[in-house]
Amino acid sequence: MLVGVTHLCKHLGGWFVFAIQFNMLQASNALGHERPLVIRISFTTCVLATVCLPLLGLITCVYISSVFHFEDSTGTHCQVPNYLPSISASISLSPECHIWRFCIGLHSAPRFLVAFTYFKFYKAHFGSKSPESSLNCLNLVFSISENLGLLLLTYVSSSETYFVHKEGFVLFIVSSLVYMLITCRLWKAIKKYSLSPEDAKSHHWKMRFLILNVFFCVFAGFFYWKHNMYCESGSYTLFALFEYLVVFSNMAFHLTAVWDFKSREVMVISSSEDKDF
Repeated sequence: MLVGVTHLCKHLGGWFVFAIQFNMLQASNALGHERPLVIRISFTTCVLATVCLPLLGLITCVYISSVFHFEDSTGTHCQVPNYLPSISASISLSPECHIWRFCIGLHSAPRFLVAFTYFKFYKAHFGSKSPESSLNCLNLVFSISENLGLLLLTYVSSSETYFVHKEGFVLFIVSSLVYMLITCRLWKAIKKYSLSPEDAKSHHWKMRFLILNVFFCVFAGFFYWKHNMYCESGSYTLFALFEYLVVFSNMAFHLTAVWDFKSREVMVISSSEDKDF
Protein backbone atom coordinates (compact mmCIF):
# COMPACT_ATOMS: atom_id res chain seq x y z
CA MET A 1 0.00 0.00 0.00
CA LEU A 2 2.84 2.43 0.85
CA VAL A 3 4.44 1.72 -2.54
CA GLY A 4 1.19 2.59 -4.26
CA VAL A 5 0.77 5.84 -2.33
CA THR A 6 4.41 6.78 -3.00
CA HIS A 7 3.86 6.08 -6.69
CA LEU A 8 0.85 8.37 -6.67
CA CYS A 9 2.70 11.17 -4.90
CA LYS A 10 5.60 11.01 -7.37
CA HIS A 11 3.10 11.10 -10.21
CA LEU A 12 1.61 14.27 -8.74
CA GLY A 13 4.87 16.07 -8.11
CA GLY A 14 4.86 18.16 -11.25
CA TRP A 15 1.23 19.20 -10.90
CA PHE A 16 1.00 20.39 -7.35
CA VAL A 17 3.09 23.54 -7.71
CA PHE A 18 0.76 25.03 -10.31
CA ALA A 19 -2.38 23.34 -9.05
CA ILE A 20 -4.29 26.41 -7.87
CA GLN A 21 -4.72 29.24 -10.31
CA PHE A 22 -6.54 32.37 -9.23
CA ASN A 23 -7.48 34.43 -12.25
CA MET A 24 -8.77 37.67 -10.83
CA LEU A 25 -10.18 39.36 -13.89
CA GLN A 26 -11.54 42.63 -12.58
CA ALA A 27 -10.16 45.10 -15.13
CA SER A 28 -12.75 47.30 -16.76
CA ASN A 29 -13.69 46.50 -20.34
CA ALA A 30 -14.60 48.93 -23.07
CA LEU A 31 -18.13 49.38 -21.73
CA GLY A 32 -16.94 50.17 -18.23
CA HIS A 33 -18.18 46.92 -16.66
CA GLU A 34 -16.04 44.80 -14.40
CA ARG A 35 -15.16 41.38 -15.71
CA PRO A 36 -16.17 38.44 -13.46
CA LEU A 37 -13.84 36.95 -10.89
CA VAL A 38 -12.77 33.47 -11.97
CA ILE A 39 -11.17 31.00 -9.56
CA ARG A 40 -9.74 27.81 -11.05
CA ILE A 41 -8.66 24.87 -8.89
CA SER A 42 -7.32 21.73 -10.51
CA PHE A 43 -9.25 18.59 -9.64
CA THR A 44 -5.96 17.04 -8.56
CA THR A 45 -5.66 19.67 -5.82
CA CYS A 46 -9.26 19.10 -4.80
CA VAL A 47 -8.67 15.35 -4.45
CA LEU A 48 -5.39 15.86 -2.58
CA ALA A 49 -7.00 18.26 -0.12
CA THR A 50 -9.94 15.90 0.37
CA VAL A 51 -7.61 13.02 1.25
CA CYS A 52 -4.94 14.95 3.17
CA LEU A 53 -7.34 16.67 5.57
CA PRO A 54 -8.52 13.47 7.31
CA LEU A 55 -5.07 11.90 6.95
CA LEU A 56 -3.28 14.74 8.74
CA GLY A 57 -6.15 15.05 11.21
CA LEU A 58 -5.95 11.36 12.11
CA ILE A 59 -2.15 11.36 12.47
CA THR A 60 -2.33 14.46 14.68
CA CYS A 61 -5.08 13.00 16.90
CA VAL A 62 -3.30 9.65 17.34
CA TYR A 63 -0.02 11.41 18.14
CA ILE A 64 -1.58 13.72 20.75
CA SER A 65 -3.50 10.83 22.32
CA SER A 66 -0.41 8.60 22.46
CA VAL A 67 1.87 11.27 23.92
CA PHE A 68 -0.39 13.35 26.18
CA HIS A 69 -3.44 11.15 26.89
CA PHE A 70 -1.96 7.69 26.78
CA GLU A 71 -3.77 6.22 29.79
CA ASP A 72 -7.16 7.63 28.81
CA SER A 73 -6.91 6.64 25.14
CA THR A 74 -5.56 3.11 25.62
CA GLY A 75 -7.71 1.97 28.55
CA THR A 76 -9.96 -1.06 27.90
CA HIS A 77 -13.08 -2.38 29.64
CA CYS A 78 -11.22 -5.46 30.93
CA GLN A 79 -8.06 -3.58 31.99
CA VAL A 80 -5.63 -5.59 29.83
CA PRO A 81 -2.43 -3.94 28.52
CA ASN A 82 -2.94 -1.93 25.35
CA TYR A 83 -0.30 0.10 23.53
CA LEU A 84 -2.18 1.85 20.71
CA PRO A 85 -5.26 4.10 20.95
CA SER A 86 -8.13 3.14 18.68
CA ILE A 87 -9.42 5.76 16.29
CA SER A 88 -12.64 6.12 18.29
CA ALA A 89 -10.65 6.73 21.48
CA SER A 90 -8.31 9.19 19.76
CA ILE A 91 -11.09 11.38 18.37
CA SER A 92 -13.20 11.42 21.54
CA LEU A 93 -10.75 13.33 23.75
CA SER A 94 -10.02 17.06 23.81
CA PRO A 95 -8.46 18.78 21.87
CA GLU A 96 -8.29 15.78 19.50
CA CYS A 97 -12.04 15.74 18.88
CA HIS A 98 -12.00 19.40 17.79
CA ILE A 99 -9.08 18.83 15.41
CA TRP A 100 -10.77 15.79 13.88
CA ARG A 101 -14.15 17.50 13.51
CA PHE A 102 -12.51 20.52 11.89
CA CYS A 103 -10.70 18.35 9.32
CA ILE A 104 -13.72 16.16 8.52
CA GLY A 105 -16.03 19.17 8.31
CA LEU A 106 -13.74 20.84 5.75
CA HIS A 107 -13.28 17.68 3.69
CA SER A 108 -16.95 16.64 3.54
CA ALA A 109 -18.08 19.18 0.91
CA PRO A 110 -15.36 18.20 -1.62
CA ARG A 111 -16.25 14.54 -0.97
CA PHE A 112 -19.81 15.18 -2.13
CA LEU A 113 -18.45 17.09 -5.12
CA VAL A 114 -16.22 14.16 -6.09
CA ALA A 115 -19.13 11.72 -5.68
CA PHE A 116 -21.36 13.64 -8.11
CA THR A 117 -18.44 14.19 -10.51
CA TYR A 118 -17.91 10.43 -10.68
CA PHE A 119 -21.64 9.96 -11.24
CA LYS A 120 -21.54 12.26 -14.30
CA PHE A 121 -18.28 10.66 -15.44
CA TYR A 122 -19.75 7.14 -15.44
CA LYS A 123 -23.02 8.37 -16.96
CA ALA A 124 -21.04 9.71 -19.93
CA HIS A 125 -19.31 6.34 -20.40
CA PHE A 126 -22.28 3.99 -20.15
CA GLY A 127 -25.64 3.91 -21.91
CA SER A 128 -28.82 4.43 -19.91
CA LYS A 129 -29.91 0.80 -20.53
CA SER A 130 -26.60 -0.84 -19.68
CA PRO A 131 -26.12 -2.74 -16.38
CA GLU A 132 -23.38 -0.27 -15.48
CA SER A 133 -25.94 2.55 -15.48
CA SER A 134 -27.76 0.98 -12.50
CA LEU A 135 -24.43 0.31 -10.79
CA ASN A 136 -23.55 3.97 -11.26
CA CYS A 137 -26.66 5.02 -9.32
CA LEU A 138 -25.84 2.54 -6.55
CA ASN A 139 -22.28 3.79 -6.50
CA LEU A 140 -23.47 7.33 -5.88
CA VAL A 141 -25.75 6.18 -3.05
CA PHE A 142 -22.97 4.29 -1.26
CA SER A 143 -20.49 7.10 -1.80
CA ILE A 144 -22.87 9.53 -0.12
CA SER A 145 -23.70 7.09 2.70
CA GLU A 146 -19.98 6.51 3.30
CA ASN A 147 -19.49 10.23 3.78
CA LEU A 148 -22.59 10.49 5.99
CA GLY A 149 -21.36 7.58 8.12
CA LEU A 150 -18.02 9.33 8.56
CA LEU A 151 -19.76 12.55 9.59
CA LEU A 152 -21.96 10.64 12.05
CA LEU A 153 -19.09 8.84 13.79
CA THR A 154 -17.13 12.12 13.83
CA TYR A 155 -19.70 14.39 15.43
CA VAL A 156 -21.11 11.77 17.82
CA SER A 157 -18.11 10.46 19.75
CA SER A 158 -17.95 7.09 21.49
CA SER A 159 -17.79 8.82 24.88
CA GLU A 160 -21.05 10.69 24.20
CA THR A 161 -23.43 8.16 22.61
CA TYR A 162 -21.62 4.90 21.94
CA PHE A 163 -24.48 3.19 20.06
CA VAL A 164 -24.88 6.04 17.54
CA HIS A 165 -21.10 6.29 17.10
CA LYS A 166 -20.89 2.53 16.51
CA GLU A 167 -23.71 2.60 13.94
CA GLY A 168 -21.96 5.45 12.14
CA PHE A 169 -18.74 3.43 12.04
CA VAL A 170 -20.57 0.36 10.67
CA LEU A 171 -22.31 2.52 8.04
CA PHE A 172 -18.95 3.98 7.01
CA ILE A 173 -17.19 0.60 6.72
CA VAL A 174 -20.02 -1.22 4.89
CA SER A 175 -20.67 1.69 2.53
CA SER A 176 -16.98 2.13 1.73
CA LEU A 177 -16.52 -1.58 0.95
CA VAL A 178 -19.58 -1.72 -1.33
CA TYR A 179 -18.56 1.55 -2.97
CA MET A 180 -15.06 0.24 -3.71
CA LEU A 181 -16.44 -3.05 -5.08
CA ILE A 182 -18.84 -1.27 -7.44
CA THR A 183 -16.14 1.21 -8.47
CA CYS A 184 -13.77 -1.62 -9.41
CA ARG A 185 -16.56 -3.27 -11.42
CA LEU A 186 -17.23 -0.04 -13.31
CA TRP A 187 -13.55 0.52 -14.02
CA LYS A 188 -13.20 -3.04 -15.27
CA ALA A 189 -15.80 -2.17 -17.92
CA ILE A 190 -14.07 1.14 -18.73
CA LYS A 191 -10.67 -0.52 -19.06
CA LYS A 192 -12.11 -3.13 -21.42
CA TYR A 193 -12.89 -0.52 -24.08
CA SER A 194 -10.23 2.07 -23.26
CA LEU A 195 -6.79 2.38 -24.81
CA SER A 196 -5.57 4.85 -22.19
CA PRO A 197 -2.76 3.54 -19.93
CA GLU A 198 -4.04 5.86 -17.20
CA ASP A 199 -7.36 4.00 -17.11
CA ALA A 200 -5.59 0.65 -16.84
CA LYS A 201 -3.34 2.01 -14.09
CA SER A 202 -6.30 3.44 -12.18
CA HIS A 203 -8.16 0.11 -12.30
CA HIS A 204 -5.01 -1.80 -11.29
CA TRP A 205 -4.39 0.27 -8.16
CA LYS A 206 -8.07 0.44 -7.23
CA MET A 207 -8.13 -3.36 -7.19
CA ARG A 208 -4.98 -3.50 -5.07
CA PHE A 209 -6.29 -1.06 -2.49
CA LEU A 210 -9.66 -2.83 -2.37
CA ILE A 211 -7.99 -6.19 -1.65
CA LEU A 212 -5.82 -4.61 1.04
CA ASN A 213 -8.84 -2.89 2.59
CA VAL A 214 -10.82 -6.15 2.77
CA PHE A 215 -7.78 -7.94 4.23
CA PHE A 216 -7.31 -5.27 6.92
CA CYS A 217 -11.05 -5.21 7.73
CA VAL A 218 -11.09 -8.97 8.30
CA PHE A 219 -8.13 -8.83 10.68
CA ALA A 220 -9.45 -5.76 12.51
CA GLY A 221 -12.79 -7.50 13.03
CA PHE A 222 -11.07 -10.69 14.19
CA PHE A 223 -8.94 -8.98 16.83
CA TYR A 224 -11.89 -6.87 18.00
CA TRP A 225 -13.94 -10.04 18.47
CA LYS A 226 -11.02 -11.78 20.18
CA HIS A 227 -10.55 -8.89 22.58
CA ASN A 228 -14.24 -8.80 23.56
CA MET A 229 -14.49 -12.59 23.91
CA TYR A 230 -11.24 -13.42 25.72
CA CYS A 231 -9.73 -10.07 26.82
CA GLU A 232 -6.32 -11.23 25.66
CA SER A 233 -3.38 -8.90 26.10
CA GLY A 234 -2.37 -7.33 22.80
CA SER A 235 -5.60 -8.12 20.93
CA TYR A 236 -6.90 -4.56 21.18
CA THR A 237 -3.50 -3.19 20.13
CA LEU A 238 -3.62 -5.30 16.97
CA PHE A 239 -7.21 -4.22 16.38
CA ALA A 240 -6.15 -0.56 16.57
CA LEU A 241 -3.24 -1.20 14.19
CA PHE A 242 -5.42 -2.86 11.56
CA GLU A 243 -8.06 -0.16 12.06
CA TYR A 244 -5.45 2.42 11.05
CA LEU A 245 -4.58 0.34 7.99
CA VAL A 246 -8.26 0.08 7.01
CA VAL A 247 -8.52 3.86 7.00
CA PHE A 248 -5.19 4.39 5.20
CA SER A 249 -6.09 1.91 2.43
CA ASN A 250 -9.48 3.61 2.07
CA MET A 251 -7.76 6.98 1.66
CA ALA A 252 -5.33 5.50 -0.88
CA PHE A 253 -8.28 4.13 -2.89
CA HIS A 254 -9.87 7.58 -3.05
CA LEU A 255 -6.52 9.11 -4.02
CA THR A 256 -6.61 7.22 -7.34
CA ALA A 257 -9.12 9.84 -8.51
CA VAL A 258 -6.12 11.99 -9.53
CA TRP A 259 -5.63 9.63 -12.49
CA ASP A 260 -9.30 9.75 -13.41
CA PHE A 261 -9.62 13.57 -13.46
CA LYS A 262 -6.07 14.81 -13.91
CA SER A 263 -7.01 17.29 -16.67
CA ARG A 264 -10.19 18.58 -15.01
CA GLU A 265 -10.66 21.82 -13.08
CA VAL A 266 -13.11 23.13 -10.50
CA MET A 267 -14.20 26.65 -11.43
CA VAL A 268 -15.98 29.32 -9.38
CA ILE A 269 -17.21 32.32 -11.38
CA SER A 270 -18.73 35.47 -9.87
CA SER A 271 -21.55 37.32 -11.55
CA SER A 272 -20.62 40.74 -12.91
CA GLU A 273 -24.17 42.00 -12.30
CA ASP A 274 -24.88 41.24 -8.65
CA LYS A 275 -21.32 40.48 -7.49
CA ASP A 276 -22.47 37.15 -6.05
CA PHE A 277 -20.80 33.77 -6.71
